[in-house]
Amino acid sequence: MQVLTKLNLDKLSNKRITKEEAIKLYDVDIIELGELANSVRQKLHVDSKPVTFIIDRNINYTNVCTASCRFCAFAFWPGDKRGYINSYEVIYNKVKELINLGGTQLLLQGGHNPELKIEYYIDLFTALKKDFPGITLHALSPSEVDHICNVSNMTTEDVIKKLINAGLNSIPGGGAEILVDRVRNILSPLKIKSDRWLEVMETAHRLGLKTTATMMFGHVETLEERIEHMDKIRELQDKTQGFTAFISWNFQKENNPLGKEVEKTASSLDYLKTLAISRIYLDNIINFQSSWVTQGIDIGQVALAFGANDMGGTMLEENVVSAAGKLCKVSLEDIIHAIHKTGKDAAQRDTQYNIIKVIPMKLKD
Repeated sequence: MQVLTKLNLDKLSNKRITKEEAIKLYDVDIIELGELANSVRQKLHVDSKPVTFIIDRNINYTNVCTASCRFCAFAFWPGDKRGYINSYEVIYNKVKELINLGGTQLLLQGGHNPELKIEYYIDLFTALKKDFPGITLHALSPSEVDHICNVSNMTTEDVIKKLINAGLNSIPGGGAEILVDRVRNILSPLKIKSDRWLEVMETAHRLGLKTTATMMFGHVETLEERIEHMDKIRELQDKTQGFTAFISWNFQKENNPLGKEVEKTASSLDYLKTLAISRIYLDNIINFQSSWVTQGIDIGQVALAFGANDMGGTMLEENVVSAAGKLCKVSLEDIIHAIHKTGKDAAQRDTQYNIIKVIPMKLKD
């Protein structure tokens, strides 16, 4: 089967590629692959459109967790003295700082804490919406939703409905890792399986919530399993059109059990190839984020030439990736400057990718 090249780009216009063709794209020259991905991006985001970002903060309400993911350096088992449940006062002050900086999105996630049932989340969301009515609650991964169902003895639909009524606006795609159970049984045997992650997302979409989809790669998965993950996301998106964006990043190996076993993680080159292939394969998802948090701002900028149209969040606070040994601190000005250096205007957006404010290039950029 002939590998896609810039000589037969009509393939990308007239027929979606197969899993077999997607695998072959890993053998395509990196520059040519970037051009292919960029050609797909241009159909949805013409070059005159600004590159977007969102001002957000990732607050972890608890680090107590029973999932025991082998790639995690953040969480602690119940009873560990290092475990915490943040008070509302702590969360309130963090959100207030976010609002004062012009932020619009609160990414609220935490561990699978058996002490926290549905009432905790209803009270927390209700209080946040009362005190900060303009904030978007982008909260709780599918595995957290599943955990709430289990500890509260409720159905998925009932849990999500109650969370929506309390103020939940959208669900982040965390906990997807690789949606292949062979891989999940190695990475996180106590966490939900692939079909359950997809089931929670499909239920959320049916109830009117938009969500994101993610992929963490570069550990024990094969290239075929990466594509299988993308295929499951593409299939659900065909059915629901509920995913607003796809975000991928590479596994961070420091300070976690899995890192001691994985000799070589994904390189920046591998990241760019995987980003480009996902842009080509996931032809039904509009927005792709650059993972500057794990790659650094320079590769994050290069990602804009490999299919990404968005720089993601400013991440006023981030604890999970940094706990695994990767700390990329950049300012809002750094993100805007990185976008401008690609020859594009920057724009602040909201969670649903509506433009809030355009920051045009200046001569000094």
